[in-house]
Amino acid sequence: MHGDTRGLRATVAMTVVMLALCGAILASLSIGHELLSPARVLHGLAGMDPTSTEHRIVHGLRLPRVLAAILGGGALGVAGLLMQTLFRNPLADAWSMGLMAGGQFGAALVIVAGAVVGPAALQALGALAGVGIVTGSVLGTLGVAMAMAAMARRVGSVTLLVLGLMLGFLAQGLISVLLHFTNRTQTRLFASWNDATFASVAWPDFTIWLPPLVVGLLLAIWLAKPLTALLLGDTYAESLGVDVARLRRRVLAATILLAAPVTAFCGPVAFVGLITPHLARGLVGTARIGAVLPACFALGALLALAADLVVHLPWRQHFLHLNAILAILGAPVVITLLLTARSLRVAER
Repeated sequence: MHGDTRGLRATVAMTVVMLALCGAILASLSIGHELLSPARVLHGLAGMDPTSTEHRIVHGLRLPRVLAAILGGGALGVAGLLMQTLFRNPLADAWSMGLMAGGQFGAALVIVAGAVVGPAALQALGALAGVGIVTGSVLGTLGVAMAMAAMARRVGSVTLLVLGLMLGFLAQGLISVLLHFTNRTQTRLFASWNDATFASVAWPDFTIWLPPLVVGLLLAIWLAKPLTALLLGDTYAESLGVDVARLRRRVLAATILLAAPVTAFCGPVAFVGLITPHLARGLVGTARIGAVLPACFALGALLALAADLVVHLPWRQHFLHLNAILAILGAPVVITLLLTARSLRVAER
């Protein structure tokens, strides 16, 4: 009876989240410096007149941004769940553990390489520019992820968190040094990307972004059952036949596939992966990964899209930064976790 009640509550809660997400999608397509009615939004989506104002605004500008927020927020939410489960740290996510900083460093290396080889070579390799940025971001994220996985076996959760933050600061310092060797235009370009935005994603970018995201999501779904066993400890998981070392490698691979492309195309989007898993567990009423994972994706998408909507409201003094809105939402959650998370308090003794 209790299980039925919990299942009903989770179903109702997920229905509310999906309705809220649909409302946020409609609002994001309608609201901006040009306010569109729902009828004009549908006209723009239908694409019956490609030269119309509605089509240019909705299909050309707002719809790619909305899809990027949904996919990016959902991917970061799932990546945060994977990292918190893998490291058994309620404050672990791609940002706090330094993975995003590694992705930033990889992207900065690509930009510096562009400055070194010059615009002619870049123009010749223009078709591969997006691939290069993603590759740099993936390699940077992979390097930090491997370092964190190696250190996780030797230190506690609090120390690991501090090490992740220190690796992030180190990457930021190296990025500043790298950007010293670029010109002013490239530095401004990196600074704009570094502020994080979903508005920079265009339709062609999805052909590069979607494949690793889909593979990462499928891998996360496949790993849900052994990850649930890992929640009770390595020994328990091994007693059920789980190869823990192999599982850790696969979880890291899934995390990289989810987080690295988001960082490459949207910049270092903070806090989504950190707070979404906690909201999802409270929503579904269980820690079972198979149940929490879809809730993480939906809530991550809703959180990212809601923050992006606030950023793109028709402000007189434009513009707000995405991470500023996410920090206002995420910082109180982090503070609450630091004050209430029993596992962290035990690790500090």
